[in-house]
Amino acid sequence: MSTHVLITGGAGFLGSAIGEGLRKSHSSWKITAFDNLSRRGGEHNLQRFDEIGIQFVHGDIRNPEDLDGIGNFDVMIDASANPSVIVGIDSSPLQALNTNLWGTINCLEACVRTNASLLFLSTSRVYPFGLIDSANFDELDTRFAFTDMQQLQGVSSVGISEQFPLSGARSFYGAAKLASELLVTEYREFKKLKAIINRCGIIAGPGQFGKVDQGIVTYWMACHLLKKDLSYIGYGGMGKQVRDLIHVHDLVRLIDLQIQNIDLFDGKTMNVGGGLERSLSLIELTKFCQEITGNTVHIGSVEETRAADVRIYLSDNKQLESICAMKWQMEMTTKDILGDSYSWVRQNENLFKRLIL
Repeated sequence: MSTHVLITGGAGFLGSAIGEGLRKSHSSWKITAFDNLSRRGGEHNLQRFDEIGIQFVHGDIRNPEDLDGIGNFDVMIDASANPSVIVGIDSSPLQALNTNLWGTINCLEACVRTNASLLFLSTSRVYPFGLIDSANFDELDTRFAFTDMQQLQGVSSVGISEQFPLSGARSFYGAAKLASELLVTEYREFKKLKAIINRCGIIAGPGQFGKVDQGIVTYWMACHLLKKDLSYIGYGGMGKQVRDLIHVHDLVRLIDLQIQNIDLFDGKTMNVGGGLERSLSLIELTKFCQEITGNTVHIGSVEETRAADVRIYLSDNKQLESICAMKWQMEMTTKDILGDSYSWVRQNENLFKRLIL
C-alpha cells in the first residue's frame, strides 16, 4: 500500500528538501507539497516537483478549507512557518501568530480528520533567551562557550537539553512554536494522534535562500561571494556568538527514519541540531567563508544586542541519539555544510544578486 506524505511549507527550503529526499528513497510513495508561495524562492521549486513526480498544491494552512481539499493522507510533515525571531517585536505579530499557531491548529484538525500521523518541526527558540544567557560561560579567543558548572538544569558544555526550564520570554516565533507543541501533545492524548516533535537548530545546505534573520549561514556565504558588507551585531560586536548547524540532508534522513518508525518516536519531543561538534561562532564562520570564496568583506561592529538574541545555542542531542541507537547519525560535517552552501550560492549567483544586492 502506497504511503501519502503531505508536506506543508512544501515549496520552502526545508519542505522541498524533504520532498525530494523522500522521492529518491521511496518511488512508490505519493508526495504532496502544500505551500502558499509567500517566501521568495519557493516558486523556483515547482518545475523540479513536476519533473520528479511531486504533486504541488497551492494553499495556505491558515485556511482549513485548503487543507480539506487535499483529501486523505497518511503522514503530515509540518514545515510551514514564519521562522523569523525578530518578527512582531517592532511590528504586529498577528500575521506570524496566525501562521505559526492557528495554522498548526488547522494542521492538527486535518490530521485527525484523515487519521494521519504528524511530524511537527519545531525550533530551539522555544527555550527562553533570558535563561540561556544567564547560563555560565567562558569567553575564548573566537567564541563564547558554556561551562559544565551550572546552576540551571539542562545546560552543560555540550549544550541545551530538553530538561532546560521553559519559563520566560522567547520571541513571538518561539512562543507560537511552544504553544503549538503543547497543542500537539493535547491532540495526541485526546484525539489519539501519533505525533513527533523535532526542535531544530540552524538548518543549512543547498536550496536555501538566506537572509539576516532566516538562513544566516547561506546569507553570510552569499555576502562574501558577492562582496557585500556585513556586521557583527550584539554581545559587544565581537562576533563570538555561537550556533550549531545541521545539514538539511541529515535532517531529511532522520525524518525518513521517523516516518518509517512512527511508533518508536511517537510522543517524543527531541532536540535536533548539530551540537557542539558542528558549531560555529560568527568569527569562525567568517574565516570559513573567506577561505572558501577567496574574498574578504568589511565587517562592522554593533555592540548593542538585539531583542530575543542569545549568546550561545547548542543542541544537546543525547535523547535523540539514544532513541535512534545506530539507526541514524549525522554524516555531514561543518565543512560539508559550508561547502555545499557555497556551491549552491555559486550555482544561483544571479538570483542571489537580486535577493541580496
